[in-house]
Amino acid sequence: MERWSLADLPDQRGRTAVVTGANSGLGFVAARELARKGARVVLACRSEVRGRAAVERIGAAVPEADVDLLRLDLGDLASVRTFVERFPYDRLDLLLNNAGLMALPYGTTADGFETQFGVNHLGHFALTGLLLPRLLATPGARVVTVSSPLHALANADPRQARSGPHSYRRWVAYARSKSANLLFTHELARRLADAGSDVIAAAAHPGYAATNLSLAAPRAEGRPGRERVMRAGLHLIAQSAEAGTLPLLYAATAPGVRPDSFTGPSFLMWRGDPAPSWRAPWTLDDRMSEALWEESARLTGVTPEIP
Repeated sequence: MERWSLADLPDQRGRTAVVTGANSGLGFVAARELARKGARVVLACRSEVRGRAAVERIGAAVPEADVDLLRLDLGDLASVRTFVERFPYDRLDLLLNNAGLMALPYGTTADGFETQFGVNHLGHFALTGLLLPRLLATPGARVVTVSSPLHALANADPRQARSGPHSYRRWVAYARSKSANLLFTHELARRLADAGSDVIAAAAHPGYAATNLSLAAPRAEGRPGRERVMRAGLHLIAQSAEAGTLPLLYAATAPGVRPDSFTGPSFLMWRGDPAPSWRAPWTLDDRMSEALWEESARLTGVTPEIP
């Protein structure tokens, strides 16, 4: 794959994009750069205060930006449904499933699911399923879901969606949710292909990028010393949020992106230009992906329809 930078981002005029978790980090950069290229971008954020601040920051950087804000809490399926009901546009060219949590202490969503699995996978599964009619009605639309190289630590296990604190291991739970992201992408791509749709479902990851994602856990635990150590690590060895966003934007906009592809940084899946990324074999298993799809539909009450 050739070198690819923000300057290579194709013209996005006339396109509508939704970016989850767009108030900071990778989501903010992706929303800003899509808007810079002319897309209408809907920032889907849990906090309206932080979301409004992000809209202002994008407006300051890109005065001509066309950006909207709609509240979305992926940890609350009622909020997901409300978001889709309030979504004002008939077409949707890009859904960037970016928001996520990493290695937090045990908790549950509003619907009683383990938080990481509930937010990282089930919330995005429901959102994609409910927005699917608009994606299918838009020629050349894409769904890009953000995973992680750490998915390799554990396969997805939907039985853990309602696991209790006694069996909770935060990094395993994170890995399960990220494997679920890849299995969901695999099954969505397979079903779209079977239906003859030109909608592309792909996945991406940022490598090790300097965002607040890795700082959330020590903050939640009230461990400022650990937060300082992790912040120092971000400063010393992580790539910038702009660089980490490149694989996401490549998967979302570059010509020739293949369904069910997994794009990440070229150097050891850590940093560098966008390139095809290694993924665990189980994330390409049709039986596992179909089982996860069916169980996710049962848990969320959302059955994605692909005619």
